[in-house]
Amino acid sequence: MASDLDFSPPEVPEPTFLENLLRYGLFLGAIFQLICVLAIIVPIPKSHDAEAEPAEPRSAEVTRKPKATVPSANKRPKKETKKKR
Repeated sequence: MASDLDFSPPEVPEPTFLENLLRYGLFLGAIFQLICVLAIIVPIPKSHDAEAEPAEPRSAEVTRKPKATVPSANKRPKKETKKKR
């Protein structure tokens, strides 16, 4: 009766190339997501030199002319008609 029990480890097939690729791809994706979440949570201190620089590009943005809105030819004013009863 004791000789009937088989305690040898089960046969597990070796993972294929695609299974390995999937496994390591998922690990890399998880690490990338953790880095992105940490980048949002952990604040990065700004240096004083970097605050003085953006003043110049903003002045270039102010000189841009806003686009004039052209009324569309497809949109016609709706006719206002009363319901006839």
